[in-house]
Amino acid sequence: MRKYFKIIITIALIVISVGCSVREKENRRLVDYVNPFIGTTTLWDSINLGYNPTRRAWGAEAYPGASLPNSMVQVTPVTMWRSGSGYQYEDSTIYAFVHTSKGHWNLCYVPLIAVSGDISPRNYDSRYSHDNESASPGYYQVYLEKYNINAEVSPSLRSAYHKYTYKDGKDKKILADLAHSNEHVRDWKIEQSGDNIFTGYQQTRANFYFYAVTNHNIKNIESIEDGGVEVSVINLYNNDDVNQPLEMKIGFSYVSIENAKMNLEQEILSKDFAQVKQEASDIWKTLLSKIEVSGGTGEQMETFYSTFYRAFLWPILLSDVNGEYVNAKGEVVNNGFRYYSNPSFWDDYRNKLILLGMISPDVTADVIKSITDRGTIRGFMPTFFHGDHASAFVTGSYLRGIRNFDVQKSYQLLLNNAFVDGEGGRPHLKEYIERGWISEMDIENPKLETIAKAAVTKTQEYAYDDYATALLSKALGDSVNYKKLMERTGSYKHLFDPATQLMRGRLANGEWITPFDPKRPYYEYMYREANGWQSTFFAPHDPEGFIALYPSKEAFEVKFDSLFTIPWDGYEAHNLTTFIGQYCHGNQPGHNSMYLYYFIDKQEKTQKILNKIMNNYYRMGAGKLAYSGMDDAGEMSSWYVLNAIGLYTYSPADPEYIITVPLFENIKFDLGGNSFSIQRKGNGEKISKITYGGSNIEGYFISHDQLKEGKKLIIATD
Repeated sequence: MRKYFKIIITIALIVISVGCSVREKENRRLVDYVNPFIGTTTLWDSINLGYNPTRRAWGAEAYPGASLPNSMVQVTPVTMWRSGSGYQYEDSTIYAFVHTSKGHWNLCYVPLIAVSGDISPRNYDSRYSHDNESASPGYYQVYLEKYNINAEVSPSLRSAYHKYTYKDGKDKKILADLAHSNEHVRDWKIEQSGDNIFTGYQQTRANFYFYAVTNHNIKNIESIEDGGVEVSVINLYNNDDVNQPLEMKIGFSYVSIENAKMNLEQEILSKDFAQVKQEASDIWKTLLSKIEVSGGTGEQMETFYSTFYRAFLWPILLSDVNGEYVNAKGEVVNNGFRYYSNPSFWDDYRNKLILLGMISPDVTADVIKSITDRGTIRGFMPTFFHGDHASAFVTGSYLRGIRNFDVQKSYQLLLNNAFVDGEGGRPHLKEYIERGWISEMDIENPKLETIAKAAVTKTQEYAYDDYATALLSKALGDSVNYKKLMERTGSYKHLFDPATQLMRGRLANGEWITPFDPKRPYYEYMYREANGWQSTFFAPHDPEGFIALYPSKEAFEVKFDSLFTIPWDGYEAHNLTTFIGQYCHGNQPGHNSMYLYYFIDKQEKTQKILNKIMNNYYRMGAGKLAYSGMDDAGEMSSWYVLNAIGLYTYSPADPEYIITVPLFENIKFDLGGNSFSIQRKGNGEKISKITYGGSNIEGYFISHDQLKEGKKLIIATD
């Protein structure tokens, strides 16, 4: 009996071992699908762009360097200062490795790189070739031709590990170009703090402190200047073995050098490079395994997991391992949660922040605590760039079950944004409340760059933000504010012009803006980064009410078809690239417009457009490494991820998803311990039947609570 029991145990252990190894292999394959170079290049072809370029268009502005999900450190090469991420694939030289990046012409803090020989502050950059460059989640490598150095980097949450293998290791040096970043550098300092330690900071908008330890002792740190251009060079002693790579472990903090040291010691100081690299890869394996897809082409798999990866790089961590951070008053505090940067609300409230909550609800809760912390100090919930979309993020997260934050405190700030006129809140709020819409400035001969109110876009978006906050009012039992806010959700209708059947700016006296060319784009006049066609079809909270503005559904369909068929007139604007008719997928404003076909019973028309975008607008250009437009902190990437699995956040404040036809035949989604699955049956564009757990779904929406039940969603097509 005992022998039999041993046999059973042995078999069980073998089964478990095989199961674990298969699972580990699957996770490893998911990481291998990620190509961090997708999104790093720029479109130059007029056929792709939609116009003849006279200057570099904005690409996805993504970086290929190494980072962890929502971490403080992004260690990545710089090929061009003041470019979006610091890296442009078409460039041929590398200046340094920076330790922060986003893709919005900011950050790029603390540039460091290994060098050798005589150094010129004006000419220290090195040529490189893509043939000798590689990247994977948590790792980046490149060969620096000028110095014959193979450079490798890998991060932890708050630290970076540099490894430089010299062809001839007799003259090892580290160059620090602290006068440079993608922001204005106000001050900087670097000094030797031990036999093999150097420390300092770079001051831009914030102070970013560093504490670095090398495996070679430091001779000295010298300042080299040429015509006002200054760099610092850390000269190192050679170890007995000149072939030993130069390794540098560096910790960072927004609080102090002491905290940077603490971050380094607790995260990577005792580890070797291979261990840090493996741990970074393992973290990404865990995250990417939250969504497993199959039944697509190899290119679709690579695009999916690359966009999935890209969606989880922002917002970034700002607090240290001991919980300390610098608050909005400039005080060092510790409030017991991880402190994150503000999301890019105008860009990513549409989809990315909901995807963040689905995959990383703990991070989402701390992001909400962080923006509430800033809002409590300033009196308003933070906004970003344009609009006021923390409302959709907080409400959408709360209604999806993320509750471990002080919702009453967050809600009060959202009410301030909706009702209180003041600096830091909604621009032109008083006019919006009193008039019911925002008038545009009377400007003769406006141009693309004209600075005005972007009044149409603001009115539309405030109406949606009012709706989002109203949903939270209802959930919290505040019927008074719910009623007030809901009464404002139709404000967008005041700017619908029946004559043109488009959204159109109005002057303060109520007259329509004349002349009116809906094909002409503007950055901030009437519309924000869009034209009249692209801006018209935004009312995700009220699609039926919007369509009712037209004489009939048939009349709406004719007009809506025109959005995708009237040719782009060749206007050149940095962030308006790649078109389907007038629709621009290279920028956010129209990213949820195509779903309006659902509401006139023409779902298949939406799917035709979705398929065209997913198959043609994310792997563009000669090398298939270009997005159709700027990734904007993961919004463009998240759009792809969600539509590729057949669930899109049409109205992100609502805890539901519009069902589309997935790219993949099978999807498994781990929703916080409850895994639901999606199966596509058929290869058509028209959805013929939807079932969930064997029961029919009426319509095209499924709620978040239903998905948490962990059943199978079957989407059948004709």
